[in-house]
Amino acid sequence: MNKNYISNNSKYIDKPKSNCAVFGIYNDQEAAVKTYFGLHALQHRGQEASGICTSEYLPEKNKYRFNIHKGHGLAHEVFSDQTLLTNVLKGNSAIGHNRYSTTGASDSRSNIQPFKVHFKEGYLALSHNGNFTNTKELRQKLQDEGTIFQTTSDSEILLHLIARSKKEELVDKILEAIRQVRGAYSIMLLSDDKLFAIRDPYAVRPLSMGKLGDSFVFASETCAFDIINAEYIREVKPGEVIMIDKEVIETGKEKSYIIENTGQTRHCIFEYVYFSRPDSTIFGNTVDKARRKLGKNLAIEKPAPKSPVEYKKVVVISVPDSSNTATLGFLTEGIKTNKYMKLELALIRSHYIGRTFIQPGQNNREIKVKTKFNTVKAAIKDRIVVIVDDSIVRGTTMKQLVKLVKEAKPKEIHLRITSPPIIAPCHYGMDFPSREELVANQCENDMEKIRQYLDVDSVEYLSLENLHASVPQGIDEYGYKIGYCDACFSGNYPIPIEHIDKFEFEDN
Repeated sequence: MNKNYISNNSKYIDKPKSNCAVFGIYNDQEAAVKTYFGLHALQHRGQEASGICTSEYLPEKNKYRFNIHKGHGLAHEVFSDQTLLTNVLKGNSAIGHNRYSTTGASDSRSNIQPFKVHFKEGYLALSHNGNFTNTKELRQKLQDEGTIFQTTSDSEILLHLIARSKKEELVDKILEAIRQVRGAYSIMLLSDDKLFAIRDPYAVRPLSMGKLGDSFVFASETCAFDIINAEYIREVKPGEVIMIDKEVIETGKEKSYIIENTGQTRHCIFEYVYFSRPDSTIFGNTVDKARRKLGKNLAIEKPAPKSPVEYKKVVVISVPDSSNTATLGFLTEGIKTNKYMKLELALIRSHYIGRTFIQPGQNNREIKVKTKFNTVKAAIKDRIVVIVDDSIVRGTTMKQLVKLVKEAKPKEIHLRITSPPIIAPCHYGMDFPSREELVANQCENDMEKIRQYLDVDSVEYLSLENLHASVPQGIDEYGYKIGYCDACFSGNYPIPIEHIDKFEFEDN
């Protein structure tokens, strides 16, 4: 593999990496095309690989055929040959996947989803967002029973559990299998003539259902519905399996089954902070609204400094694009008590860095930052600058970003972060560095040490209490008590976990 290839290797990243994106559609003449556009809208959730699998009925043979195409790269790279979508990926139903690996090597083609298998009931394909947290236990059990694994991904386990079930009906096989796994999952399963959407009992990861004419559509985020003009209907409930088949198309009413009713959710709170697009609805609420409130609460709790010279306004800038919305909330609230503040678009981001971008001097972090950002120097020079960002992981990239801003000769630089310090890794489908690599832990959670390391005049984080105060609370529309997973900020894991290395099942 090219050594300049940008992978998920955590030593090259300073942001938590998005988990994955799933998409599914049933009963559409352009199923593959719609899936492609859905994956395009969900590209932010995974940039390592992309794939689509379709189910095509062959009337002359009275049987189904699964067509699949997948590869490393962004969706538009993997499907650059448009005839793939029309001439190869035929069929009225499809599932798609954008991958960011959290279990299994990123450079292994065998780990690219959707996975496709053929067993006695026909074909079955799977796309999975999240992590199973009892992978080692289940994998060992299956291997002891003679199962041969084709991948090192935890997702493959579910397919084997389904295939080995003694239940008669496919939906019962799926229910029996999914009740054996633990963890966070939003899953699309495609059979010959059915589509299944599955969500874990705590609804850690987002998954929504929509309609497009007589078609049913599912996606990790609703921005994927917007691009194909589908109507958002509702979320897949916690612990729900939705089955779509020909009968559902005739009646217009999906078939629903419950894995387990926990009575509460543990939504990933980081979805609101960073992962999801602000134009999406997740967990039944708009990301934009939550993200603005994060900024507002940060402005109340950790306000921007005031300028000693009234006519010299304090300049507030976002780190594009993920903190743009929260920065608006920060400014809107901040000017209520500090009228000498203004927003400047002083960091310009390049949108043309592909995943195979070759970086001169791979370890030169300064070059990496400058290929992504540049400053509008006139907006910063001689000003008190407040940089608003959503999170700091290692701090290495932020340190270089501060250095870049300093080249524009500001008077002071202050950091305001719309989440608490990250102190623990995620085991539910996101890729964080180890505890030891996190800047908060390296600096013993001492703000003065973090400030000195980042070389700024001040650094302040939103408290855990105000993080929770910024997101929806109460009882959701299905009667579940709304709760969140904040393990990366608190170290408290709501679902039991097993400790395995990401590459545990690799040969070398």
